[in-house]
Amino acid sequence: MSKKEIKSVDYGLEKIFEGAQDFLPLLGTDYIEFYVGNAKQAAHFYKTAFGFQSHAYRGLETGSKDSVSYVLTQDKIKLVLTTPLHSKSPINDHIVKHGDGVKVIALWVEDARKAFEETTARGAKAYLEPTVTSDENGEVISAGIYTYGETVHLFIERKNYTGTFLPGFDAWESDYNPPSAGLKYIDHMVGNVGWNQMDIWVKWYEDVMGFENFLSFDDKQIHTEYSALMSKVMSNGNGRIKFPINEPAKAAKRSQIEEYLDFYEGAGVQHIAVATDDIIKTVSQLKANGVEFLSTPPAAYYKSVPGRLQEFSHELREDIEKLMDLGIMIDADEEGYLLQIFTKPIEDRPTLFFEVIQRMGARGFGAGNFKALFESIEREQAKRGTL
Repeated sequence: MSKKEIKSVDYGLEKIFEGAQDFLPLLGTDYIEFYVGNAKQAAHFYKTAFGFQSHAYRGLETGSKDSVSYVLTQDKIKLVLTTPLHSKSPINDHIVKHGDGVKVIALWVEDARKAFEETTARGAKAYLEPTVTSDENGEVISAGIYTYGETVHLFIERKNYTGTFLPGFDAWESDYNPPSAGLKYIDHMVGNVGWNQMDIWVKWYEDVMGFENFLSFDDKQIHTEYSALMSKVMSNGNGRIKFPINEPAKAAKRSQIEEYLDFYEGAGVQHIAVATDDIIKTVSQLKANGVEFLSTPPAAYYKSVPGRLQEFSHELREDIEKLMDLGIMIDADEEGYLLQIFTKPIEDRPTLFFEVIQRMGARGFGAGNFKALFESIEREQAKRGTL
């Protein structure tokens, strides 16, 4: 099958590619499912800290004997928190090994059967054969494949379903629904893989899912005095799904990727980037809710911002003093600029964290912030004794 014409824009060492093979059209991220030790408590945390709302529930009361799941929403974002109900569950094995973490990245498709056939024919390992579930609200077709580590992509076809979430789930009514924090949608999700594995998974996404390498960064671009990593960003044809893939690089000390791989005990989702239209308002609310963020870059970082933006003929619309007070970082490219900030790990294992991002035209991932970001992460690693 022929590829669409690919346009490239040269950003020095980076290249942005538009267009990809069209055998796997993806409509967006359907949901993200976490396997967690206590879904009821985790749901309360995500509501209280991040402003998610109660949406759907599956458990003993709905006929599920093996696991319980709480579904939370905020604008277009859906999180599913799942806990096993007995020790022999494979979900429990996943939690024992990895701790709380992302198991399923569910992708919304028009035709789940075709998505499964196309990807498995190109070498994907099957996780779930096309399966139809139904109730009085219609039917959903689901199918799945494995990606890096034990992570799974599910293809969800819901065009013939009008229910709350999926068959087997009831609407979750709750008297406690804190206000939204202004999070809109999943901007991208980052996976960490082991030594010399990044290019293998880049090729997998190219061959199996028809993605293109959207941006590339090597250890000359992503390094500090102590640590380094390499990263390649994979994107589907319409740009709605973006998966950066990181691997460690040799340096004087242990990088954040090595720390993740050690504590997660394998490859997995490192962080989830969620978009907002007003990052100052969102981060202010998240901090008031108790969300912990990485330390603020030094004042010299913010003094350099106007000059960095002027290189691309952009002018910052936000109050830089407010950005500095909150620790929000700024980066720019030819298309515009972006604002971003990263939480500390949200669990006791130093693994999964969140990024909050606001794009003001920029299509990149904050390359100009890498040094400041990783120095901040290294300060946290030093406290943990894992640098």
